[in-house]
Amino acid sequence: MYKIISGKEISLAVKERVAAQVSEMKKDGIEPCLAVILVGDDPASRVYVNNKKKACEFCGIRSLEYLLPGDASQEELNSLVEKLNNDESVNGILCQLPLPKHLNEKEVLNLIKPEKDVDAFHPENVGHIMIGDYSFLPCTPAGIMEMLKYENISLDGKHCVIIGRSNIVGKPMAMLMLKENATVTVCHSHTKNLKEIVSQADVIVAAVGRAKFVTADMVKDGAIIIDVGINRNEDGKLCGDVDFEACKEKASYITPVPGGVGPMTIATLMQNTITAAKNQKGRSK
Repeated sequence: MYKIISGKEISLAVKERVAAQVSEMKKDGIEPCLAVILVGDDPASRVYVNNKKKACEFCGIRSLEYLLPGDASQEELNSLVEKLNNDESVNGILCQLPLPKHLNEKEVLNLIKPEKDVDAFHPENVGHIMIGDYSFLPCTPAGIMEMLKYENISLDGKHCVIIGRSNIVGKPMAMLMLKENATVTVCHSHTKNLKEIVSQADVIVAAVGRAKFVTADMVKDGAIIIDVGINRNEDGKLCGDVDFEACKEKASYITPVPGGVGPMTIATLMQNTITAAKNQKGRSK
């Protein structure tokens, strides 16, 4: 019998914890602040930004939104980042991705001060994750670790297979799982015998961006399945990288889409924002 790991339920617990900490910080005169930059009018990005604003409101975090037109220049965007870098009232800076094609994503992400990089994309923060000495964690992998912790799932000695090697999910996910003493295999588009490898996994993290990519014949009985994908099926409905209906009966735990990993990503962003505020005020714990 499988159990659904509810990102809605767990993210609410995280946000309530953050809200309690924010309340205490405000008593000491500290008001955490997150600045979000949105370039252009991509509908999906707009939804994500609105969700982040709602989470900030719930947690008592001040949120600032900066909208730039889709044809904004690199200089305009860089100038805004520099302005926010130098604004001491802003603790976290997030540039909503993807950016329009004419803009250099890497340049912008590298420009954000590491101590304000609440997405943990800056090379300095990535390096800290590699050596296991970090202030910020990438929001999606950290959200997944929080889900496993909430369900009292230990990774010690487990074989974890991550499908996807992106800088945002796959690579940092491997580092966090290694830190918990898992044996980690990272699969990607050039992996041979993918089905065979995935079918040996105690824990599967699917982050490949292809609807229903993980099928029941790739899952061993009792596996824990974490679905990071957000896709649309043939009916236009949201679905993950895992064929949920086919795989759930073989799983011991499984995350749904929607309502699984997605809400955790935003909850972790809130946690990173107050961590940034504490660190900048010399109140790091």
